[in-house]
Amino acid sequence: MQRNSRLHLTRSLWLELTTGLHHRTEGFHESGAFLLGHKCDDYRRALTLVFYDELDPRAYESGICILHAAAFTDLWSRCAELDMTVVADAHVHGRRARQSRSDRENPMIARPGHIALILPLMARAPVRRWAVGYYEYLGDHQWHAHGGCQVSRVLRIEDE
Repeated sequence: MQRNSRLHLTRSLWLELTTGLHHRTEGFHESGAFLLGHKCDDYRRALTLVFYDELDPRAYESGICILHAAAFTDLWSRCAELDMTVVADAHVHGRRARQSRSDRENPMIARPGHIALILPLMARAPVRRWAVGYYEYLGDHQWHAHGGCQVSRVLRIEDE
């Protein structure tokens, strides 16, 4: 685990994320978002969201989350405008929050240390922190899972 593997966000941002992801599934396909914010020495602070379909209107057409290259140009522009960076990404699965083979082989941000969250049950409320899949990219398609009871050590949902 890297020093800044912990992700902090406010309860209101967590609710915006889970509600927005669930709404975008339309009940039958995946949805996703990037969490933007700042990387500190010991943790990452998420401050705002960019949903995949805001970057690429075709992101959910296949039923799974696929972003085309132009979406990343828009993402990097948004980061520059806000003076923020991508601190994590999140997407939903229909059942459990386990990584699929496609998730493992195709990280949204293929840089060691990137955090990928998977929310179960299409992010239907309430999304319990212990049910979230929390994966840290190590590089070369290798990941470290912080799931189950370990999630509370790395995913901090804070009051305002």
